[in-house]
Amino acid sequence: MRGISQVQGGKQDPLTFSKMAGGGNDFVVIDNRGGRVTDPGELTRRICTRALSVGADGLILIEGASRATLRMRYYNADGGLAAFCANGTRCAARFAFLNVIAGRRMTIETDAGIVAAEIGEGGWVTLTLPAPYAFRAQRPLMVGDRLIHGSSLMVGVPHYVIFLRDDLWSQNIAPLGSAIRNHPDLQPDGGANVNFVVIRDPHAIEVRTYERGVENETLSCGSGVVASSVTSALFGKVKSPVSVLTRSGITLEVSFALAGGAVDSVQLKGDARHIYRATITPETLEGFDPEFVRDPASRVAVS
Repeated sequence: MRGISQVQGGKQDPLTFSKMAGGGNDFVVIDNRGGRVTDPGELTRRICTRALSVGADGLILIEGASRATLRMRYYNADGGLAAFCANGTRCAARFAFLNVIAGRRMTIETDAGIVAAEIGEGGWVTLTLPAPYAFRAQRPLMVGDRLIHGSSLMVGVPHYVIFLRDDLWSQNIAPLGSAIRNHPDLQPDGGANVNFVVIRDPHAIEVRTYERGVENETLSCGSGVVASSVTSALFGKVKSPVSVLTRSGITLEVSFALAGGAVDSVQLKGDARHIYRATITPETLEGFDPEFVRDPASRVAVS
């Protein structure tokens, strides 16, 4: 099967995975401490294809680590390796706890740094994150003939934050989200996740996110929730803690310390739901073209 090593003289042992979700982001999670996954990009593109396979926003591999309790590698649905995914990290933490890889408190090595996690009651997980950085309060972008006023910062991965006065839920954010995500001015960082934010009160905001790598709006983006909360606080619009309503209808909580324009002690609390456990079959990965599913027009043009 594609992306999975052959063992025992060509006989393929079943590879177990868990389907998990955090805040509305869904993931395939695999214990890869034995190194069974050999081509994670190809495996991700196939297993994350909705309707034809398991379907997910990304793939999480749990591996051994020398500097933390475990290491997490995260791949977006398009097969690209991402430095960080906050909702995915919560799911990785709960997966490790449920599978007796770690206790209720653990550290997780990511490509964006080491994250501390604590498993709470009811499947909720609290992450302690590295401080956001590279904040640019004013980063205007020309999109067509429209000047977009927004801010940018890094929360493990790049984010762009736009404040709306109202009408967050009725509009289609995908066209503008895609244009900003692919804007030439943001390409030195590989493009950015785009967050649309409405302030509800000094401790509550609402957020929708267009995610790079998925190339569409997702039901939630954990690092986007943090980026939106921190940006709102730096503009004096909110104070910690901040409740964040996401497109999934699930509310996440962000807390932080803010002093002299510096943000520290950032925590993200939210759900990490274990949906089911299963094994990969040949039909999970074979019999379809994931690239055609994602973009049939470009595939036809190439052929």
